[in-house]
Amino acid sequence: MLPSIQARIATELGVKEAQVAAATELLDGGATVPFIARYRKEVTGSLDDAQLRTLEERLRYLRELEERRKVILDSVREQGKLDDKLEAAIMAADSKGRLEDIYLPYKPKRRTKAEIAKEAGLEPLADLLLTEPQHDPAASAAPYVSAEKNVADVAAALDGARAILVERFAENADLIGALREELWANGRLKSTVREGKNEAGAKFSDYFDFAEAFTKLPSHRVLALFRGEREEVLSITVEPDDPATRNVVSAYELRIMRSYGISDQGRPGDKWLAETVRWAWRTKIFVTLSIDLRLRLWGAAEEEAVRVFASNLRDLLLAAPAGARPTLGLDPGFRTGVKVAVVDATGKVVDTTAIYPHEPQRRWDESLAILTNLVRKHKVELIAIGNGTASRETDKLATELVKGLADLKLHKIVVSEAGASVYSASAYASEELPELDVTLRGAVSIARRLQDPLAELVKIDPKSIGVGQYQHDLSEFKLSRSLGAVVEDCVNGVGVDLNTASVPLLSRVSGIGQGLAHSIVSYRNEHGPFRSRKALKDVPRLGPKAFEQCAGFLRITGGEDPLDASAVHPESYPLVRRILEATKSDIHTMIGNATALRALSPKSFVDDKYGLPTVTDILRELEKPGRDPRPAFKTAEFKEGVETLNDLKQGMVLEGVVTNVAAFGAFVDIGVHQDGLVHVSAMSKTFVKDPREVVKPGDIVRVKVLDVDKPRKRISLTLRLDDEVGSQAARTSGASRDAVPKQRSFGGQGQKAAAQGGALADALRRAGLGTR
Repeated sequence: MLPSIQARIATELGVKEAQVAAATELLDGGATVPFIARYRKEVTGSLDDAQLRTLEERLRYLRELEERRKVILDSVREQGKLDDKLEAAIMAADSKGRLEDIYLPYKPKRRTKAEIAKEAGLEPLADLLLTEPQHDPAASAAPYVSAEKNVADVAAALDGARAILVERFAENADLIGALREELWANGRLKSTVREGKNEAGAKFSDYFDFAEAFTKLPSHRVLALFRGEREEVLSITVEPDDPATRNVVSAYELRIMRSYGISDQGRPGDKWLAETVRWAWRTKIFVTLSIDLRLRLWGAAEEEAVRVFASNLRDLLLAAPAGARPTLGLDPGFRTGVKVAVVDATGKVVDTTAIYPHEPQRRWDESLAILTNLVRKHKVELIAIGNGTASRETDKLATELVKGLADLKLHKIVVSEAGASVYSASAYASEELPELDVTLRGAVSIARRLQDPLAELVKIDPKSIGVGQYQHDLSEFKLSRSLGAVVEDCVNGVGVDLNTASVPLLSRVSGIGQGLAHSIVSYRNEHGPFRSRKALKDVPRLGPKAFEQCAGFLRITGGEDPLDASAVHPESYPLVRRILEATKSDIHTMIGNATALRALSPKSFVDDKYGLPTVTDILRELEKPGRDPRPAFKTAEFKEGVETLNDLKQGMVLEGVVTNVAAFGAFVDIGVHQDGLVHVSAMSKTFVKDPREVVKPGDIVRVKVLDVDKPRKRISLTLRLDDEVGSQAARTSGASRDAVPKQRSFGGQGQKAAAQGGALADALRRAGLGTR
């Protein structure tokens, strides 16, 4: 019998079962992970947000497992086939895969050859040939020939007996489980190019003749292989063992034979049984296990890809904000011009226009004059330049603008415009900026994401931000759930200004959905800025539960109570007042007074209601109320004169911004419209297992150019600036396999998204089997 769900999760997380039980009760009661992690530490024994997210996922999986277990038990019971041994096996199954293996013989299915043979009365013949191989198969089959039962001759009788044994072997849960693991440990995935696809599928050329063990295949390579198959460039096969052993009895066949006591002792039935085993393995079991392992490969690769995407998204959302400063946003373009938007310190649009400094119009001086007037008129401090088409040319324009306005101390920054076009055409953008043309909304978004990346990026579907690998191939549901959790954690980790937050930002706050976010903004528009957190209770449909969940994450600057600007939850205000009474101080004196606060002993204020973790958190928060956990803002400087691939030379040392991190390395924007790759092998002089140990999206790094492949638009970089270019380039040349084919959408440079769907579904259809 398996331990309880809570006991299993506790073991997996290395925590106490009581902690899991407490967290489960809170989750079931509607509490969010950010709320539990921050404000219910005493209840859960201080489980952090990462542990709680894992707990939430495992809880979902194990509950689904229990539901499926019940369905299977009911099904087998209704068939009258549930005995104590089978019930014990079903109850002991610890995964969905194992459960389905056990259920397979009892799963309702279409009439098979084995079922037809059983109906013809051939099962006793199959049993006889399996248990008593001393009998001659043909002689034993003769009595079963029957025209009435459609058994035309001895050969038909033996074929029926073989079908019964093949199905029996294939539905032996323990045997299939062992074979699956053996195939996983020893098999490999092989790919070849399909006839006539060499030229059209050139981006997959590294996989035209490729094979690698299952256990060594990294996730990004698996995704590339399956995409190549789906695009009908590659043919993928599973190889169970060394090709040189194909004509002898394989280890897999020997395992089947041992399971049923089959061996070649020269008896009349031994050869027939050995052929039956071979037939079972090669026509049924291997086909089924090949599909299983492809699913397993895909599942692991997908899980890793989702993890990478989520990690990169977290880093992007928590990037340093430039702050509340008037900003000029430039959305570059050639023929259609550069779209311009000015937003004030609060993000409000105060001016827009379009300029045409580049080809074909080349109205450079006029464009400079327009920008100069805008900067002086609105006291602009920052210039945000989108990193898409014409970015470097527009950066030149901005450089000349900054030089010409040296007295203003302007700062220009190239920012990722990933997802800006998606936002521009969205329903929310139409609602937020109804008076602006779609093309100008992108410039507004670029300006705002420099001021506060988190506040602006939450308006965009996370999948459109483009910091993942092969994201268009992944499960929509799984990816959305994971990215949604990341956005929720980031928003609540930073906190939200109640009086300036947009509907998309508010909707990500713990306890507030889309509907309540609209209600809050409507109430704010009608009654003016909130003066206190308790005023939230006057918002229609915002009840006690929602208030409990959201209040601590909402900030009110300059309100009636200074605590409303902090992360201290209103439920803990009485504790703060008790601290003030004990220290004979007032809130204005105590807030920010690190010396006084650090002199206090948290244990002195612990009681039945407030535990040590809560007291400690409150004292820390009072020291730096409403502190922003994001890093300080800084920018990269692209090298002048390096604007295209043609300007790059081996050995150049450049500054750039990390735009994306994959399992095989990191992509760096060095200002030439094409990101370069720092392969994981070129990140450090010591072994690097995960590139994220070294860099994260948004990091500013110095890199050396190792190689430039102009035809394929690939740039090889290294973080090890003292590397010899020639030898290092040779060592990292294999990185191209990991980088191809790459599909990214940031910077407006992404390739066209691949069609949805998976190679696995195609494999299942080809095998004539459903997903198990």
